Amino acid sequence: MVPLPQDTPRLDVDGLLADPSTRIIVCCGAGGVGKTTTAAALGVRAAEVHGRRTVVLTIDPARRLAQSMGLSELDNTPRQVKGIDAENGGELHAMMLDMKRTFDEVVQQHTTPQRAAEIFANPFYQAMSSTFAGTQEYMAMEKLGQLRATDEWDLIVVDTPPSRSALDFLDAPARLSRFLDGRMLRLLLAPARSGKSMFSLVTASFGLFSRAVQKVLGAQLLTDLSGFVAALDSMFGGFRHRADETYRILQDPQTSFLLVAAPERDAVREVAYFAERLVAEKMPLGGLVLNRMHDSAASSLSVQRSEEAADVLAAIGDQQMTSDALRVHAALMRQTEREVRVAANFTDEFPSVPSVAVTAQPADVHDVDGLRTIGALLAGHTG
Repeated sequence: MVPLPQDTPRLDVDGLLADPSTRIIVCCGAGGVGKTTTAAALGVRAAEVHGRRTVVLTIDPARRLAQSMGLSELDNTPRQVKGIDAENGGELHAMMLDMKRTFDEVVQQHTTPQRAAEIFANPFYQAMSSTFAGTQEYMAMEKLGQLRATDEWDLIVVDTPPSRSALDFLDAPARLSRFLDGRMLRLLLAPARSGKSMFSLVTASFGLFSRAVQKVLGAQLLTDLSGFVAALDSMFGGFRHRADETYRILQDPQTSFLLVAAPERDAVREVAYFAERLVAEKMPLGGLVLNRMHDSAASSLSVQRSEEAADVLAAIGDQQMTSDALRVHAALMRQTEREVRVAANFTDEFPSVPSVAVTAQPADVHDVDGLRTIGALLAGHTG
């Protein structure tokens, strides 16, 4: 079994996946630590071993999840994954967040067709729905709320966006609310609500301010922004309400956050920040997954003994290959010890959080069989 820091409680992944009260698993962590593979492997195991109707929602621009599940493409609609053993009655579906399409769906659901058409045609909306900071994270939470509201799934597994910071996923609703409630936006919103011309009202009331704003932003951009605000005015409260509802879902015991990290200082530091936030927000922290850990079948042979034996054999003269093998083993043991020390930066700070280590694989996972292997390792099966 891959070593963990001493006295670290083991994460019971199978217990988590089998529990019918677990409805949502959110995989969080820095980019490049294996969140997507972990989320997909959890989905495969939940469906095959525990017979649960599962959907995996990924926000991974590399689209590796689609490839590993044998799907030609993923989009905003759950697609059933083929090749899943349905003997226990489970199913696996997968989808990839389409940020703009999700935003469009929200608009269509909460306004009239005519108003929706006006919003879609607005250049400011087109830019915001595609590039505004935090929109991807907000729409991930929006889509999670939609999936949960249907009550169609036994388990939803979320692969969070590859953000600069894992905290962006939790901060996105507040960031959007601050934008919607901002002083400038409220200034623009007031004329829209009055039904009067944006420019006549601003010019009359603010004079030099209006001319300064137009000079900086440009009259056309200000017109686009005013139209965007007017069109979305009736929806602002709905955005905040749904964000609050999804946030409450994330705080519910039905949800479990799994922190995913590689044995690297920055990645471990990132999940430690996230754990602090989860504790502060009273969100259910399920455990830590340490990906790409190393181990040796001869772990009882220490670095010192290996190097001493290698030196002796090298001096003999005809045992060079054995000597080299011992030095390779010594280097592997050094790496293993370093990884355990790095992991201890988290486990020392959060000693009650259960953890599981997943052995580094010789190649990237690219099919369902590979995901089964990762799922078994997550569950603590080494054979």
